[in-house]
Amino acid sequence: MRPKTCRKNLVPTCPRRDSAAYEPSRNGKERTNELRPEALSQLMPFLQTVAQTTQAALLLDYDGTLAPFRAKRDQAYPYPGVAPLLQEIIRNGRTQVVVISGRDATEIPPLLNIHPCPEVWGIHGLQRLKTDGSMEMPRLDERTLNGLSDAERWLGYQQLRHTAEFKAGSIAVHWRGLSESDAEDLRARVLLGWRSIAESSGLDLLEFDGGVEIRASEANKGDAVRTYLSEISPHTPVAYLGDDTTDESAFRAMHGRGLCVLVRPRWRRTEAQLWVKPPDELLDFLGLWLKTCVEHDTFDSGAAAAVNG
Repeated sequence: MRPKTCRKNLVPTCPRRDSAAYEPSRNGKERTNELRPEALSQLMPFLQTVAQTTQAALLLDYDGTLAPFRAKRDQAYPYPGVAPLLQEIIRNGRTQVVVISGRDATEIPPLLNIHPCPEVWGIHGLQRLKTDGSMEMPRLDERTLNGLSDAERWLGYQQLRHTAEFKAGSIAVHWRGLSESDAEDLRARVLLGWRSIAESSGLDLLEFDGGVEIRASEANKGDAVRTYLSEISPHTPVAYLGDDTTDESAFRAMHGRGLCVLVRPRWRRTEAQLWVKPPDELLDFLGLWLKTCVEHDTFDSGAAAAVNG
């Protein structure tokens, strides 16, 4: 067990906003199901298990999954309709929603802007921001901290600090929005120094869609998923939705335990069993999940009334 520090109320309570359970489509008409038949055939058997239980879990990546990628990362709000659906899924009470992101955990609640706020694992599982506002994070050893300092100095030497996102236990360089040649030049300059730093410091060097990150090796998304699964019943239906290569460790950790969903406009090789295209198929997935929970509640209420009557 790694040592953790715990601090209370680091993140203000999310502002509450009311919303419909399932937003209409952008043209104001009720949405029709956009899921492809092959996706539906894989999804419906899993949703039947959700319908048969009192508690399920929905684990979600953020950027590229719930929200489109943005060059201005502080403006990466969820696809229209996603936040209201998640809010209603949480309020329904049958699903524990957890966000597992490469971002600092404190960035997610303001972007999602839903109430109640879900639990958030940040920096690929290095941080755990609980629903009560407390934060768990391991103490980083001196070798790790020195390696991150060296990585930061390399960016300064290359005059690339403006391309970087500095997080607790991690530094990420982003090249989304650059031309292909400029992106490759930036990647080469960063890795020229970071490869040796990662090797000598025991840091992980991780390339993702639109950037590269050097980070503490204490955790990844797969570790976060394994920890979470160890805390819930083995009979709880669990789904994990992600888009990037960084989500593959989470898909592998889910092996044989639940449903893994790749959320991308284009398919790629993956450990996931199901592929959905954002935003329309993602909205339909979440809408069907919510419908399953609501109909289960209606059935339970009807059954209870029949018994009591």
